[in-house]
Amino acid sequence: METVYDWITVAIFGGLVVLFLHRSVQPGEPQDTILHYLPPAVGCAVANWFGNEGQGLVSFLIVLGVLLYIALVLKPFGLKFPPTKR
Repeated sequence: METVYDWITVAIFGGLVVLFLHRSVQPGEPQDTILHYLPPAVGCAVANWFGNEGQGLVSFLIVLGVLLYIALVLKPFGLKFPPTKR
C-alpha cells in the first residue's frame, strides 16, 4: 500500500466485499451472483496496475467505469434510476 491508487482501489474492493457479504445473508432469493462482482473486482486490479505504471488518467477512467458499473448494475443502497424514455 504505497500509492494513492492502491488505497482507492482497495477501498472500492473492500466495499464490494461488504456489499456481497451483506446481500448473501439477506433472507430470500439473491438478486445477484458472485459473477456480477467480477467486472468491478478485475477493474480495480487493472486500474491499480495502470496507476502504479504512471498512467493516472487511464486509471481514473477505469475507476470511474467501475463506480458506474457498481451504481448501475449492483445498485448499492437501493439506488434507483428513472427509466429512459424512447
